[in-house]
Amino acid sequence: MTRRELDAAGITDPALRAAYAQCRRLNARHGRTYFLATRLLPLERRSAVHALYGFARWADDIVDDLDRPRTTGERDRLLRRLEGDLADGLRTGTGGEPVVRAVVDTADRYGIGHGLFADFLSSMHADLTVTHYPTYADLQEYVHGSAAVIGLQMLPVLGTVTPREEAAPHAAALGVAFQLTNFLRDVGEDLDRGRVYLPGDLLAAHGVDRPLLEWSRRTGRRDPRIRAALVAAEAMTRDVYRTAEPGIAMLDPRVRPCIRAAFTLYGGILDAIAEQDYSVLHRRAVVSRRRRAATAAAGVLRVAGARWRPRAPRRAVPAGGPAVESKGPVR
Repeated sequence: MTRRELDAAGITDPALRAAYAQCRRLNARHGRTYFLATRLLPLERRSAVHALYGFARWADDIVDDLDRPRTTGERDRLLRRLEGDLADGLRTGTGGEPVVRAVVDTADRYGIGHGLFADFLSSMHADLTVTHYPTYADLQEYVHGSAAVIGLQMLPVLGTVTPREEAAPHAAALGVAFQLTNFLRDVGEDLDRGRVYLPGDLLAAHGVDRPLLEWSRRTGRRDPRIRAALVAAEAMTRDVYRTAEPGIAMLDPRVRPCIRAAFTLYGGILDAIAEQDYSVLHRRAVVSRRRRAATAAAGVLRVAGARWRPRAPRRAVPAGGPAVESKGPVR
C-alpha cells in the first residue's frame, strides 16, 4: 500500500519516498488507533498525514522512550538537534533525518505554517523539565503546542468546504481531545515517567495529590477520591470532544470518514476507561477489536458514499506562505 500512496501523492524521488515510508512505519507502530483511521483517507493524502504524525512521534520518542536510558541533558541535546535540522529544512527544503525531509516536503506542498512546528517543539522541550500542571489553564498552554497544533497542521492536508479559519478552532480542539484522552488512559505510565498531566486543581478538588496517585500505582489499591477525580477528567475531556465535533462537517467530504472514525475510536477509549471503572492506574484501557472492526467497516461505507459526491475545491495557498499560523493557546 505504501507504493500506491506515494504514487498517488506524486512523490517520485527515491530518497523522499523512503523518508515518507519511514514515517508511515512510525505511525503504524505507535499510533494504532489513528493509523487505522488514516487508511480511510484518499490515497493521495495519506503520505502527508504519515509525515506529520511520524515527525511528532519521532520527537515524542526522544522525550519519552523509557527503553533507552538517557539523561535529561542527552534528550535535550537530541531534541535541539532535531529542532535545528527542522529549521534548516524548512529554510532550504531538505533535512538530515528522513522524518524531517518528509515533514518539510509536506509543509511545502500544503503551505503549513512554520510557527506550528515551533510551538510543537516548545511543548516537547517542556516535557523534559515540567512534571505537573497546577491548573487547567497551565495544561492548556502545554496542549496547545503538543496537540492543538497537530490539528491545525492537518487542516491544509484534509481540505475544507468552509473558510479554513472557521474550521481551525474545531481542528485544534480535536487534537486536544485526543491528547486529553491519552492523558487519562496513560495516568499510570506517565506517573512512572515522573509526570502528572491531570491538572492539579482538578485533582485537589477531589482530595487527590501526587503521593496518593503514587501509592495507588505502587500498591494496586484503589481510592474513591482518585476515581472521582478521573470521572471529572473524563467529563472535561468529553466537553472538548463536543467543541471539536462540528468541525468534521466542515472538512472535505472525502476525508470525513477518516476523522469520524478517529473521533469514534478515541471516544471509545473513554468508554473503555469507564467500563473498567477508571482503573487506569493499574491497567491500560483499550478499544475492543470488535469495536475497532465495526468502526472501520462503517468508515469504509462512508468512504464509498463520499466518492459519489462532488470533490470539495482545494483552497489556494501562496507558495511557502502560512496556511494557519499559531495564535497562542487554545482556550
